[in-house]
Amino acid sequence: MTTAAPEIATLAASHVLRDTDLTGPEWRALLRLAGEVKATPLDYSQTLRGRYASMLFEKPSLRTRVTFELAMKQLGGDAVFQDHKGEKIGEREPARDMARNLDRWFDAVIARTYSHDTLEDLARWSSIPIINALSGLYHPCQAMADYLTLQERFGEVRGLKVTFVGDGNNVCHSIMLAGALLGVHVTVTGPAGYEPEPDVVDRAQQLASQHGGSIALTEDFREGVKDANAIYTDVWTSMGWEEETQERRISFFPYQVNDQLMDLARPDAVFMHCLPALRGEEVTDAVIESSRSVVFDQAENRLHAQKALLLMLLSR
Repeated sequence: MTTAAPEIATLAASHVLRDTDLTGPEWRALLRLAGEVKATPLDYSQTLRGRYASMLFEKPSLRTRVTFELAMKQLGGDAVFQDHKGEKIGEREPARDMARNLDRWFDAVIARTYSHDTLEDLARWSSIPIINALSGLYHPCQAMADYLTLQERFGEVRGLKVTFVGDGNNVCHSIMLAGALLGVHVTVTGPAGYEPEPDVVDRAQQLASQHGGSIALTEDFREGVKDANAIYTDVWTSMGWEEETQERRISFFPYQVNDQLMDLARPDAVFMHCLPALRGEEVTDAVIESSRSVVFDQAENRLHAQKALLLMLLSR
């Protein structure tokens, strides 16, 4: 027999387009709720009954699409997927018109886009929550799953050192911003010319100083991974940058996460990757298949973290 779902904290923001749309306390509340939903899923199985989400995806997806669809269904609602790989959002009709159609039928829009401006356009005209399921600048839903995974492994995320190795991309931006709000010490190490966006770094450093964490950048991967609790990497060439693939392989090869690099971190350090991974490039097969790897825990936790996000947005 299941019990009634407990009271759910709600978010102050109408949309979640970037990690900073949640406050530090809201991030902690989301991680707590995600843990509760994971432990007692049946308690929440009808919480979003009769609620529906539109999913607008310009980019291919496995984890994001499956976990959001499954999250809505397991919470009692449903989702409708719309494939925009062949036609970007706003091309056939303006984003402002799409938003004002969708908000007549749905309770939320989950969008995966190349340009972050597309999300901003949708949010500007939408009366229902717009959720960033990945954009060129941020991937907040991934960071939610990542910090849930670290909380499970270490018991507390505040004070941990997380080192992101490689390209200063959208995942890196979200790891920095969310980590700053959670009091994490985030270091980014990679070759010159591939650093995260300066304004994102500045914002993360401001937030870190307020929440007891820190943000550091270094080209020296040995210094970067020293004393790290977690080593995180991503593909060297993100979607949309394929013409730079060979150049990036040369620049990033010294930053490959292999056994030697992992041994520079703490003995209990975990390996993290948002997936999909190009084994033999940014990470060796030995590392991703080792006992230190938590990549499939991260993938599983996309479901639970996104359930918590949907509950906090749609239960109000």
